[in-house]
Amino acid sequence: MSKRILMIVTNADKINDEKETGLWLEEFAVPYNLFINQGYEVTVKSPKGGQIPLDPNSIPEEEKQEFADAQDKLTQTDKLTENDLKEEYDGVFLPGGHGTMFDFPDNELMQKIIGKMADQNKVIGAVCHGPSGLVNVTYQDGTPLVKGKKVNGFTDEEEKEMQLTEEMPFLLETTLREKGGKFVQGDKWTDFSVRDGNLVTGQNPMSSESTAQKLIEALNEQ
Repeated sequence: MSKRILMIVTNADKINDEKETGLWLEEFAVPYNLFINQGYEVTVKSPKGGQIPLDPNSIPEEEKQEFADAQDKLTQTDKLTENDLKEEYDGVFLPGGHGTMFDFPDNELMQKIIGKMADQNKVIGAVCHGPSGLVNVTYQDGTPLVKGKKVNGFTDEEEKEMQLTEEMPFLLETTLREKGGKFVQGDKWTDFSVRDGNLVTGQNPMSSESTAQKLIEALNEQ
């Protein structure tokens, strides 16, 4: 039986009236390709369904042929529903992009789906701003998912360099720390990811591959 992975991507396309955002393409396409190459069954969904906005800064100047199949999956996504609570996914992966900061953290259905997977000791992964979808996830007993675990994500320093600190609803690193996460990080804008049991998190777009590889390791141990 092949492993089943749920990838949840953002629908949010604006930071404010002047700035467009969305999904960061590499953070979706690289892990997607790695999962497919492992023979996993990958389901791509979003909070609202429909076409997924890409962060304009993440679209390569020249089309990357190796991203083509992954990009096709973004033209029409299914919406997350209560049925996803009943599905037997082996793992979940949250790619980033600033869009996630706006529609992931307070999505109650996402919290339920990921919380249930945490209770069942399934594998949970996220990269860059994707961990914004984990900040309000708790186990059934109310303990935050990240409490006491090594976690990583887009750092406050990187956000500052993007000059988007004021535009964000919260700072990801600060919030992960506030929720009890043991935040560890690499140098800014370099590949860094961390695995703590069945929780895998990565820092930035450069970390897309290593985060996905750690998720694959965790899944293949199950």
